[in-house]
This record gives sequence, C-alpha cells and structure tokens, in this order.
Amino acid sequence: MAASTALAQPPEGDDINRKSTYQYTPAKENLEAREWFQDARFGLFIHWGVYSVLGDGEWVMQNQGIPAKTYEKLPGFFNPVRYDAAEWVRIARAAGMRYITITSKHHDGFAMYDSKASDYDIVDRTPYGRDVIKALVEEARKEGIKVFFYHSQLDWHHPDYYPRGRTGRASERPESGDFDAYLRYMDTQLTELLTNYGPIGGIWFDGQWDKADENWQLARTYQLIHRLQPAALVGSNHHQSPFPGEDFQMFEKDLPGANTTGFNTTAIGALPRETCETINGAWGFNLQDRRHKSTKELVQYLARAAGADANFLLNVGPMPDGRIQPEHVERLQQVGQWLQVNGASIYGTRQGPIAPRSWGVTTKKGSTVYVHVLDWQDAEIAIPSLGGTPRRATYLKGGGAARFTVQPDGTVLIALDPKARDDYDTVIAFEM
Repeated sequence: MAASTALAQPPEGDDINRKSTYQYTPAKENLEAREWFQDARFGLFIHWGVYSVLGDGEWVMQNQGIPAKTYEKLPGFFNPVRYDAAEWVRIARAAGMRYITITSKHHDGFAMYDSKASDYDIVDRTPYGRDVIKALVEEARKEGIKVFFYHSQLDWHHPDYYPRGRTGRASERPESGDFDAYLRYMDTQLTELLTNYGPIGGIWFDGQWDKADENWQLARTYQLIHRLQPAALVGSNHHQSPFPGEDFQMFEKDLPGANTTGFNTTAIGALPRETCETINGAWGFNLQDRRHKSTKELVQYLARAAGADANFLLNVGPMPDGRIQPEHVERLQQVGQWLQVNGASIYGTRQGPIAPRSWGVTTKKGSTVYVHVLDWQDAEIAIPSLGGTPRRATYLKGGGAARFTVQPDGTVLIALDPKARDDYDTVIAFEM
C-alpha cells in the first residue's frame, strides 16, 4: 500500500500506460464475476509477510532504510507455527465476508507462496517451509469464499527493478538492471499464481505509482491474466482512473469520490468499486499500533461504502506466529453479528436513490430501498423522494413497522422509534 501522500500523487495528464493499453472486451465469465463482486460487498484484506517479524508494518524495509542483503536475513526468523488457514477462513465467514485478498508478494519482493521463478519465497527461505497461500485457497474454496491475490508491481529486492522509483533507494542494489526483464519475471510469477491454485477471484495490483511515468507493459500483463483466467478480475491501486483491461476501480482509505488521504483520483468510473481500510493504522502487523477502530466505525464504513456503490475490503495484519490479533478478531465477529440481522441491506444491493446525508445513506435491491440511519440526533428524519411511493416500512432489527408519512412534494417523514434503535446503524426497509 502507499505509505504517504507524497508517494501517492498521480502524474498530471495521461501517462504512458494509458497510451499503451489495448482495446479490452471482457468475456462473459468476467462480466458475471463483476456482478458477483458487486453483490459480495464485503471482503477480508490480509497483509502478511516476513516484515511481520519486526512488528513495524509492511513498509519497514523502506521506513528503516534496510539494505536488501540485510533484509534477506528476515525469512530465517519467520516460522508461523500457529498459522491455521481454516481458522482464518472461519473468521472471515463469521464476519460476513464473501472474499479474501491476500498478499502473494509485497513491495519487499518476498513471495508468500512456492514460486519457481525465484527461491526468495516462504517455502525455500523460511524454517516454516510451507505454502501458506495454497493452504488458504484450499480452505476458502471449501467454504465458497473466493480468493484474490494482492501482487506488488514495485519490488525493493529484485535487481532488475531499475531505474529506481521513488522508494527503495536504501536497498543498496547495483545501479543497473533491465526493467523489461523484471516485468517478464513478474508475469512469470503471475502465471504461477493463475495456474497453480485453481480458479481465483482476481489480481489486486499495487505499486505502479512508484514509477508512474514508466512503461509497465500493462497490455501484456492484463492480456496474460485474462487469457489464463477470463473470469479473474483485475484491479490496480495506481490512484488514477482505470485503464483498459481493469475490471474494478479501487479507492485506498477513502470512499469513492473522496480524497482525504491524497491517494485517490476523485473521478468515479463505470466499473465496480472497492474501498480498502485498516482496523488500526497499519496494513502489516505493527506491535505498537493501538489505533483500533471501533465496531461502530467499521459497520458505518461498510454501510457508507455500500451507499456509494462500493465494496469494503477490511484489512488485518497477522502476527509473525500466524495468528490474527485478538482485538481484530473481536471486531470482525461483532461486524458479523450486525450483518446477521442487517445483511439484506448490504449484500446484493446497489447505491440507493438518495445521495449520502449527514444522518446516513441509502442502498437499494429490487423494489426495496434501505435507509441507514447512522447519526440519530432527531426524533424525525425528512428524506427526499425515494424514487417511488413507499407502501410500507419495517426495521430490520426486530421487524417492527416504521411510521412514516409522504408529503405532497414526495418528501418522506420518518418518525424514528427509539425501541428499534441500533447502536451502529438503524436500518429501515421501504417497500416501494
């Protein structure tokens, strides 16, 4: 992920990748996968690698200025004997998540699967010696949960990642290299991921912003992915409008249309959308990060994402022994409990008829409009026309009837029932 706004700013105007992309016509399987993706609405993001040993986030190699040769010692300390793929999947399922996106390779260049393109991977370089990606995919498939692979285009370790980008300059690698050779290496690793693990949900790219003006040969890479797995979705966290060949648009730590972090374009395209966020302040395990978001904040972010027609990809950074932090497991369980009651207002929905308001958002599915009251300050809420005439309204929590009146101008006045109030998000379903 991007570490600062200074690194994340996109270049002005069209870059070389936009000019070198190709005419992309998604396959039928791909269009069906996009529909599934939008219906899923909630996923688990997992940032896990040898950086967890140092407990200082996934950017520790860059932030501490660790040379590549020194960093290569870390895999020798990585032995996640308490890793339980089935438990991770159980946690995701209990949270109400429909897919998992896990780091196959982060910016440090270390592969978390058994790569034959390089021995710089978890099987060849760690005392653990097992393919954690394979185990997770197998367990997720048993439970009907799709797995996406996060794959960094940026690489602080590979000698052919040259010229250097804005990051990784303390790696002490030779100031030489063949960038196209590096891209072929990246495509070889992608081929492994797309052929050795069965059908996957897609590829989640990150790191292109490190050299935004470089020719990344996106057409070649995207064609490779769509040829090997036509249903696999491609997204890229490049912080710009989508390029041809991409199947969903992502927004880092912001809802679509917002750019409070400085990472994202505010332009919203026609592709399915996804926003990603952390539970605390870090993506990778950070021992001293206590900025844990409350369950209320997470539920409301999920509702606001759905109200913006976007999925919510919520991150955990497992510890070096393979466990997910207990504080994060607890919050995920509580989000899942809320979804057991209110999931109909999230799953399979699209953006509602009313733009986000200070009090909340709306979602819609078929002839039902869901009103999410997130900030309950008054006994009555006035809502502009819901796009039709509401026949009845019920609270999802408890199933009681919601009292409302429709004004001559179409405004709907809802008299909120304190007994139906939900601590996180009070949802009212209007049948239109």
